[in-house]
This record gives sequence, structure tokens and C-alpha cells, in this order.
Amino acid sequence: MASKSEIMQLVKKEDIKFVQMQFMDILGTVKNVTIPTTKLGRALDEGVFFDGSSILGYATIEESDMRLKPDPETFVVLPWLQDNLKTARMVCDVYDHEGNRFDGDPRAALERLMEKVRKKGWIFNTAPEYEFFFLMPDERGDPTTKPSDSGGYFDLMRDRGDNVRKEIVTYLNAMGFDVEASHHEVAPGQHEIDLKYTDAISSADRVAMLKYVTKTIAYEHGLYATFMPKPIFGMNGSGMHTHQSLMTPQGKSAFHDPKGSYKLSKNALYFMGGLIKYARETCVILASSVNSYKRLVPGYEAPVYISWANRNRSAFIRVPAGRGTSTRIELRNPDPVGNPYLQFAVMLAAGFKGIEDKIEPPDPVEKDIFRMGPEEREALGIGSLPGNLGEALDCMRRGSLVREALGEHLFSHLLYIKGQEWDEFKAQVSDWEIKTLLPAL
Repeated sequence: MASKSEIMQLVKKEDIKFVQMQFMDILGTVKNVTIPTTKLGRALDEGVFFDGSSILGYATIEESDMRLKPDPETFVVLPWLQDNLKTARMVCDVYDHEGNRFDGDPRAALERLMEKVRKKGWIFNTAPEYEFFFLMPDERGDPTTKPSDSGGYFDLMRDRGDNVRKEIVTYLNAMGFDVEASHHEVAPGQHEIDLKYTDAISSADRVAMLKYVTKTIAYEHGLYATFMPKPIFGMNGSGMHTHQSLMTPQGKSAFHDPKGSYKLSKNALYFMGGLIKYARETCVILASSVNSYKRLVPGYEAPVYISWANRNRSAFIRVPAGRGTSTRIELRNPDPVGNPYLQFAVMLAAGFKGIEDKIEPPDPVEKDIFRMGPEEREALGIGSLPGNLGEALDCMRRGSLVREALGEHLFSHLLYIKGQEWDEFKAQVSDWEIKTLLPAL
């Protein structure tokens, strides 16, 4: 961990003028207060005060005085801001007015679960594959649904966003994020950036910065970057497939067993068993918007049915081919609109519960599940993810895993905020209804 003196020396050496104190609200929106570096020493000692009642899902007016304490390990220089605007960033932990860690801080929820797993001798690693769209803005600068190009999967010649994506990757790597790869995705204007695995807290910190960098650099190039899961009807949506593993501090995989089924350890199988058992209950965190469920429909390479496989990309969980230290599980229903701290927290909670309770997963399904009829799926015991946000909220409300994993504050606030979203969405009259029903009724 970097010390205060080391950070202050670096600030002086690099002639950094400002520091962004970043954190996330309950839904995953990156929040920030910027301080001049003349105030950084005090911020490192005392934190930065802010009004928590103005942050969605945080606190009431009566208990609004809150404090941001920067995490020294997250100090990075923003490489696209130079000269008199040279700026660094630190991720902050949130504390209440009495100096206690705030129960509604999403980062705290993930830290609690990481500590629980650490006591068992493991580190939970994640590596998200981040998908997003570049869209054309209108003359006022507002986003449209017109893609920035007509490219497809791995295209180059029709990829208008190639250089924009490369610039984003260059900046991410300059901050030490170690991007694995980037490419054009299936839909026009759709792109993917894959981050290298690291512990889940650092990984969530990086996701927050990736969102910020992507939107910032796209704007500088006259494009609008969106993480909306399904912005365009009839095209593939954007997911956040998340590779995850349990590792020892010595770098040994807890998921690999050369003598086990599919060369997977019992822990790997139990972890998948937990993810499968609690798939419906955790779905509202992993796919947290009403729009998320427009992506989770058959025919667009997004999971709908709850199963696992080694090769089948229509499955809820896929086990990639690598073994040894590369042994990992890929969960395919998360999308990039949610809060990564909460997403990784419920993934870990479900998987670890599977290990604790020795939950055996069903047999893998390597056939295309989308081509199966209801009877065949029922015979194989293949259930379905919730069909909309309302159903997902009911599943979370009836279960206990998410409440235990996130704590009462986050659980109740999410139910309330997302319940409002669902109620408002249900009351809308869509273009489809006007075009289809109005002339006929």
C-alpha cells in the first residue's frame, strides 16, 4: 500500500494539480468530488465530507453528513489530462457521521464477502468482458440510436470506432489496468474491451474507471458511448460476461483438479451449483434495468436458460478450455449497466454458498438450448431466468441470499428504487402498442 508521503512525493514530482475522489452510488453511477492537490494531505488524513442525502440510495437528510476516505492503493494519474489540468484519481470508501463504515457503501459489501473468503484461504478473482455501443449524437449532442458504423464481429474495415477503442485501451493500460484484448462486437457500433483478471475489489474499481474513460474519450471523438444493455431493437445487446475463479495467495487455482470431472475440482462444481441455484434470486443485481431483459431473450447469444456447459455459448455458465491456473467459470447473464461491486458480491455469495452447502450442479448441456422445446428443457431440468425486472425483483424479495450478502440497507433501497423503475415502466405506452394495437382496436 502506498503511504501518504509516497503519494505526496508523486504528486509533486508529476506536478499534479487536482485529485478526483471517486465512488459509486447504489445503481453503479460513478460519483466524484475534485480537490486541488493543496488539500490532498488533509483529505488523506481526515477524508472529504459530502452530503449523502444527495446520493441515490445513500442516506436521509437527517443523517446526511458523510465522509469519503480515499484508498491509497487506487491512486492513478489520468493520462489524458495534462499541463494545468493534470489530474489523478482515488477510489474512496464511505463512512457515516460517527466514523463507521457506511452500510450502504457498495464497495464495503464486496469487501465483507472477500474477507469471508480470504479466511478460507482464497482470493476471488474476476475478469469482466465489457461490451458497449458507440452511437451518433444529434445536432444538439444528444444520443440517437444510430450506430457509429456498420461493422460486425471482429470487423476492421467497417469499424469506425477502432482508433477510439485503441485510445481508450492505451489510457487504461497507462493506468496499469492490463487490458487483455479489444474488438468490434456482433452488432453495428458495438465494441468489447476485456480486462485482465485481478481480485474482485480491484476489478470493480477498474470497471468504474473503464466506464468513465470510455464515455470521456468517445465524447472527444464526437461519439456517444452507452452501456445500455439493448439500445437497438433487432440487434445483439451488450453484456458483461464475467470470468471468475478462486485462487490461493500462492497462485494455485481452487477450481482445478486434473483428476476431477472435466478437470474441475469439487469446489468449482459446487461454486457453479450455487450460481445455478441462486440464478433467479441474483438476477436483479446482475441484470438490473428494465432494459436488461430485452437483451435476455432467445436468438441474440444471451443466456435465457439456467444451465452450464464447456462449449455451449447459449448456456448461463460456460467453462472455458484453459486448465491449471487458467481454470475459471464464465457467467454470462451480467450486463454493464449495474454496480460492479454489488454484481461481484452476489456472484461470490452464490458461489461460496454452493461450496459451503456442497450444492451439486446438474450435468452440462452442450446442445443449443434455444432449439429445444419446453418438454425437452423440462426433462433436462433446465429452468429460465426471470423474464422482466418485476419478476426478478419478486425472486430477490422472496429469497435470503442477496439480503444476507448485501445487508439490509442496500437490499431494501434496491428493492424500493428498482420497484419504482418497474412501476413507471409498466405504465408506459410503447411505440409498438401504438403501431400495432391502435389501428386494430
